[in-house]
Amino acid sequence: MPELWETPVTYGAIGATQAADLLRYPPTGYRAIERTARIGHGDARFNFAWSSALSWGIQRGSGFRIRSIEAPAEVRAQTYTPVSFEPDGTPIRPTSAAEHTFGPDGTPFVCPGDTVELHIPVLGPWGVKAPARVVYVVDEPKRKGFAYGTLPGHPEDGEEAFIVSQRTDESVWLTIRAFSRPSSRWWWAVYPALRVAQWYYTRRYLRALAAPID
Repeated sequence: MPELWETPVTYGAIGATQAADLLRYPPTGYRAIERTARIGHGDARFNFAWSSALSWGIQRGSGFRIRSIEAPAEVRAQTYTPVSFEPDGTPIRPTSAAEHTFGPDGTPFVCPGDTVELHIPVLGPWGVKAPARVVYVVDEPKRKGFAYGTLPGHPEDGEEAFIVSQRTDESVWLTIRAFSRPSSRWWWAVYPALRVAQWYYTRRYLRALAAPID
């Protein structure tokens, strides 16, 4: 059996959470969602929010435990920060996320190719293991975040993106975009419960970065 770090994601439409028409035309067989919430105002909030987001702060703030799965150094050396573009095609130079390497609590920022095992609490000490891999990172001056895709053993197949942005009025927003479907017959059998869990944790995600800044 291959190691988790070398196992491919469980879906084909990698990066589709970036598509402008995701909600109208999700990958065939998948359900797409998008949720956006204002989480504050000003540069301090923006810097806190994006640096927390890029160090798994949204997931930890929602009660998840994160276990990193280390890949060999020669594999990690091949990861990269993708180039983003303005609407007219002008490349956008990566800024703060490329210049700093750690979040507020000392956790390293995510990189494309990072593999983790998320532990999602369900009842008391019991939870669900949900392996995932970072599939892309967004690093623009006023828009930062990342997406992860599911790996074998995750309750769902699909992708979820967490993007922090600051608008021209300096307000700060978190947008969550995802497409998913149950990953096995067992998870299809409990699909209504899975939908409720997704709704519940999406609401927690949207509140995770709105806490007071120390």
